[in-house]
Amino acid sequence: MRAENKSPGSVHKSCSKMAAPTPPKRRNSVLWSEMLDVNMKESLSTKEIKRQEAIFEMTRGEQDLIEDLKLARKAYHDPMLKLSIMSEEELAHIFGDLDSYIPLHEELLTKLGEATRADGTVGQIGHILVTWLPRLNAYIGYCSNQLAAKALLDQKKLDRRVQDFLQRCLESPFSRKLDLWSFLDIPRSRLVKYPLLLKEILRHTPKDHPDVKSLEEAICLIQGVLADINLKKGESECQYYIDKLEYLDDKQRDLRIESSKSLLCHGELKNKNGHKLYLFLFQDILVLTRPVTRNERLYYQVYRQPIPVQDLVLEDLQDGDVRMGGSFRGAFSNSDKAKNIFRVRFQEACLGQSHTLQANDIFHKQQWLNCIRTAIAPYQHASPTELKELPELSEECEENHPPMPNAKVQRRSSTTSGIVEMDLEANADCSIADSPEDLKPGKPQKSGSRKMRDKTQQSMKRKETLV
Repeated sequence: MRAENKSPGSVHKSCSKMAAPTPPKRRNSVLWSEMLDVNMKESLSTKEIKRQEAIFEMTRGEQDLIEDLKLARKAYHDPMLKLSIMSEEELAHIFGDLDSYIPLHEELLTKLGEATRADGTVGQIGHILVTWLPRLNAYIGYCSNQLAAKALLDQKKLDRRVQDFLQRCLESPFSRKLDLWSFLDIPRSRLVKYPLLLKEILRHTPKDHPDVKSLEEAICLIQGVLADINLKKGESECQYYIDKLEYLDDKQRDLRIESSKSLLCHGELKNKNGHKLYLFLFQDILVLTRPVTRNERLYYQVYRQPIPVQDLVLEDLQDGDVRMGGSFRGAFSNSDKAKNIFRVRFQEACLGQSHTLQANDIFHKQQWLNCIRTAIAPYQHASPTELKELPELSEECEENHPPMPNAKVQRRSSTTSGIVEMDLEANADCSIADSPEDLKPGKPQKSGSRKMRDKTQQSMKRKETLV
């Protein structure tokens, strides 16, 4: 630091302050071509240099991955175990078999090193990858456990000791400003890069090169491995949320929920009164829930009657068709018109209520519509003429009243619009929303007269489509 122009007082003052945090450790990002001498570089074609760069990127990525896996154990797992910040069982659940993958990647790194010539170039690597890539199926268990591991880690972060330890690590140079979950998620992010890396190598490989066929085979292999991992990960995620469901009434239970193997879409929403809901679209049934926290753990209390996709009607409502408001009076006031809204309901009025929902933006609304349309497409049999004759089902205004066995469904006019905020993870995020604080029992709202009901139904009339 240069301090020639500073006064003695100012120098003393700066020294008395807390020392600035050590800058994060940065990885060397040197390119392969930058390590070549001029003569060697001139002897290679531009295409070959790009091919070697792509191979070098794969090699360097393996080195970085191995370093991070070792760091996760040395800087996080072992200290927390030694200091009793977390129990051995909790750490095993969060870290999984992370150590067992280090020899796997060291093996690939060794073989790539053996294939490297004295001048730094690599000839053929396709046969190495074809042999090694199927072993990545070992990650199925680790990736399948990530959602539960992330949930446990988030829960443990509420502990002051865990919070303080992780914050100190984050401020240390070795972390590179990455939190613990970033290190735990590195293997998954590495897996999805392999197809891109292989395609890049193949793109710069001459068509008459002996590596072409092997690289094409390797690309097919890694895509198959990722498909297997995604399938098992999806099944595990589906079961995780099924186990978190709580039923207020046995009538809500459905074998289609328990037997689900695929979760098409899920996200945090709000209903027409502004209360937060969380929707799960399984392959055969749509389940609306209310997030609740109990003993610092998140559960999902099933709200109303789940809607089988074969009985599901989806209405894509236009902006302004419904006015926002949480009361009967609000439906006729000058309150803001709702945007990005849609409605889900039973085909038959006697089976349950309808739910008007509003997405956070047009993008999230379209995602919901696409997922629901995909789910109910196999059950599309009715013609447009038949759809117009579907009975109109008014919305249920009694928010927290559980479904009543053998109770007749009363038709009520819709007086308010709903709001839905969708948070779609990519995985996923894997973040879990806190339980809403405003989930309090609401009172049923009824129409004052038949005249007013007819007026309401006429003003709220809209085209219904089964998509």
